[in-house]
Amino acid sequence: MTTTEPAIAADTRVQLYCTAVRILAFDEKYRSAMLSGKVGGMYYSARGQEFAAASVAAHLEPSDYMVTTYRGVHDQIAKGAPLRELWAEHMGKVTGSCHGKGGPMHVSSPAHGLMVTTGVVGSGLPIANGLALAAKLRDTGQVTVVNFGDGASNIGAFHESLNLASVWQLPVVFVCQNNKWAEYTPYAAGTSVANIAQRAASYSMPGITVDGNDPIALYVAAGEAIDRARRGDGPTLLEAVTFRFCGHYFGDQSEYIPEAEYSAALAADPIPRYRKRLLDDGSATEQELDHIERAAREEVDDAAAWAFEQPLPPVSELTTDVYSKETL
Repeated sequence: MTTTEPAIAADTRVQLYCTAVRILAFDEKYRSAMLSGKVGGMYYSARGQEFAAASVAAHLEPSDYMVTTYRGVHDQIAKGAPLRELWAEHMGKVTGSCHGKGGPMHVSSPAHGLMVTTGVVGSGLPIANGLALAAKLRDTGQVTVVNFGDGASNIGAFHESLNLASVWQLPVVFVCQNNKWAEYTPYAAGTSVANIAQRAASYSMPGITVDGNDPIALYVAAGEAIDRARRGDGPTLLEAVTFRFCGHYFGDQSEYIPEAEYSAALAADPIPRYRKRLLDDGSATEQELDHIERAAREEVDDAAAWAFEQPLPPVSELTTDVYSKETL
C-alpha cells in the first residue's frame, strides 16, 4: 500500500473532496427516491467507493475516455457527466444523456468522455482497448481509463485485454476497484492471488495496489499511471482497495458480510475521514467545507427536481439510433 504523504496543492486536495461529496449527495438522494417509491428499477450504489473514482478522474482531460460498470455512478460524475442529464437518464427520461434508453446500467455521455457503462461483468476491458487503440492510431494523446470490480479480474476478458494492451502498448489504465466482494463471494474465496495487481506481471506491465479510500495516495498512483499511458509507455493495472457500503444491489441487506468487517468499514468511512484530514492539514476551513457540502446537495436537488419534470421518451425513440431498418 502507498503510505507516503506527498506535497499536493491545497486546491487539488479540496477538489477531490468536492467530487466525492457530489457523488455522495447524488447517491443519497437517489436511494431516498427509490425508498419512497418515486423511482423504480435497479440501482447499484457506489457508496463507500467515492474516492476510487474522484482521485483517478482528477487527472483526466474532458477528451480522455472512460469506461465503467453498472456500479458506476461515481465514475460517471467524476468524469463530468452533467447531473441533470444523469438524473434524467437514470429515470428513463427523454432528456437523459441516452434519451432515457440506457438507464442506470448503460449510461454514456461521449461529449464528456464517458463512453460506455456496461452491465456485463468484465466486458468493459476489451471495449477500452478499442478506444485506446483508436486514440493511438490517431495520435491524439488521449488516455482511456476502464473501471471494474475485483470479480471481473477472474473473467477471461480481463486476461485477454491486459495481454493485448501490453502487446500493442496501448494508452489504457485498468483500474480495479476492489471492494472485496464479487456479488456475494468474498475476495479470498474466488481469487488466487493476494492482490489483483500481482497479475500485471504476467502481462509485462506495472501493477500497483493502493488504498482506494486514501484520496491522496490514489491520486498520486493514478497520476503516475495516466502520465505513463499519455507519454506512450503503455498500460498499467491499478488496484484501488475499497469497500461497498450498500450491498450488491439496492435492497441487498449484506447479511453475508461478517458483522465485524462491515462495522469496521463503516467506521472508516472515507468521506468524513478525509474531511477531518483537510481541516487538520489546513487545506480548508470548516466553513469552506460546509459550503461545498451544501452546494453539492443543492445541485443534486436541482437536478432531481428538473428530471422529475421531464417527459418520457416518445414511441419514435424505439427506432432512433438503431442502425438497421425495421422489418415487419
